[in-house]
Amino acid sequence: MSASSATPGNTPLPIRSERVLVLASSLVVVAIVSIVTFLLIREHASAQQDATRAATNIVQLIDADVLRNVELYDLSLQGLIAAAKRDDLQGVSPTIRHLALFDRATAAPYKGDILLLDKRGDVIADSASVEPRKGNYADREYFQSHVQDPSPRMMISRPFRARSGEHDWRISFSYRLNDDQGGFLGVAEAAMRLSYFSQLFKSLNIGHGGTVNLVSRDGIVLAQEPPLAEDMIGRDYGKRPNFIRILREGNGSFTAISSTDQTLRLYTFSQVGDLPLIVVVALSSNSVFASWERTALLVSGATGALCIGLLWLTWRLRRELRRRHRAERELAHLASVDALTGLANRRTLDETLRQEWLRAQRSGQPLSVLMVDADHFKAFNDRYGHPRGDAALRALAQVITQHVRRPADLAARYGGEEFSVILPETTTAGAFTMAQNIREAVEQLPATLTGDAPMTVSIGIATWAQGPYGEVQQLLLAADKALYQAKASGRNRVVCAM
Repeated sequence: MSASSATPGNTPLPIRSERVLVLASSLVVVAIVSIVTFLLIREHASAQQDATRAATNIVQLIDADVLRNVELYDLSLQGLIAAAKRDDLQGVSPTIRHLALFDRATAAPYKGDILLLDKRGDVIADSASVEPRKGNYADREYFQSHVQDPSPRMMISRPFRARSGEHDWRISFSYRLNDDQGGFLGVAEAAMRLSYFSQLFKSLNIGHGGTVNLVSRDGIVLAQEPPLAEDMIGRDYGKRPNFIRILREGNGSFTAISSTDQTLRLYTFSQVGDLPLIVVVALSSNSVFASWERTALLVSGATGALCIGLLWLTWRLRRELRRRHRAERELAHLASVDALTGLANRRTLDETLRQEWLRAQRSGQPLSVLMVDADHFKAFNDRYGHPRGDAALRALAQVITQHVRRPADLAARYGGEEFSVILPETTTAGAFTMAQNIREAVEQLPATLTGDAPMTVSIGIATWAQGPYGEVQQLLLAADKALYQAKASGRNRVVCAM
């Protein structure tokens, strides 16, 4: 292999160029995909952050509105309790007593009736009329809870159906009334229609597939948008995994799969002030990331097309480089080979001889050169013509090639009917043996190639073995002189230079 066609690592330059091209293109594709992937991941995180901020704003808005309304109910109940404890109201007229009991009662939207119940659950004061309604509410959950729990805190009940009016769903805010010794005297209760929450939630934009929930600290769903089915109102969700986390943490945000519809949702939740209420906004991931998914699809498609185009261009360029390298190799081969015989030409002979000469100088190993010439070839050409003469030269070249078997050896056409063989690391004796073999093989060529008489060759040999030649041209000249000595001695013989 020549130095011009290989790199120091013994890899052919064309192959190395192809590898560099493929590696560079692959790195560019990897870089593009990595950058686009990083940007898409960052945009995904940004979309989630924006959705979380929007959901947090919705939660805070609901918190503020619910807290304000609950405070109005609390104010009404506190006023009712304070007035009920006044002894001076017992002897006044029912109208004045009604005004005193409910002077703090607010006209809050979706407000139900405010009732004062005695310890048996009978109505003793009714915000809806001066004359209290006839009814007993001892069976209500909130009443039973106050009977059993002496705590003075406000209690928020489960949803229940109103007994009068539209029989709509309501929740109640209630306080226990105690005597001076802490004994149970009754309950002050104010009802709120759940339609308040539905109206409030409907005014919020939570996107397609999203839900807004109001949950008690006990895990009871009080209201939801979209509206709950009738059999779902007041159901206990406290055992569901997502609600367990919500009830445990009270405030925060996380992404999880809904156990109701198996939809991936972004949950954002917050406790309403100090009340036992939690607002939960659950946004559908499909809605949150819809815009991002469209962008990701468009960018991924464009990136894929770009990368495929780049790889296709790389493949085309690689194929073109291979075609060019192949053409260059063919041209190099044509430039180094004799067209008639297929052996190396004079130019290749000179380059190889110079390289082997330098290698022999460094290693001290012998270097032999054979000069082979066809005997009486001019007469053969004149008698049989140039086409047959060319055939004879090709046959001679084939014989020489058959005897030059080592990779380092080189057989070349020196010019006309003269050939040369370079034998690195070969002594005079070895060169002589090969020369004799070639000479004898030429004699055995068939008459169809050689004419009436057998073809013969004369061979001259010169060997450098740490002397006596100081330059490569002297070695070649010595082999040429030996060849002419063989011809002068009668031809068809081998002569070694002295």
